[in-house]
Amino acid sequence: MDLLKDLLDPLSRCLDEESARRVAEFRIGPALEEKIRVLAEKGNDALLNEDERADYEAIINTADIINILKRKAQQRLKSNGRRLKINDNGVYCDHF
Repeated sequence: MDLLKDLLDPLSRCLDEESARRVAEFRIGPALEEKIRVLAEKGNDALLNEDERADYEAIINTADIINILKRKAQQRLKSNGRRLKINDNGVYCDHF
């Protein structure tokens, strides 16, 4: 998991304020949430078929990425901005 955080850190440093806010506030919709709940229940009962298992594993992996990026975006929003610079495209970024 630390490797994943290290991979996402440079990306999170390139979020402008609006993008960071949108990432930090990201939520899945109710329909997708229900599908995930159903897969989780089936997984707990060992009833997933091969395709469902692959989908569920992909969801878990993607959720890890999203949660790490959300935490990093929240940290960016809390920063005082003094470390941030604006690149030629108007995007806040620590490095170019």
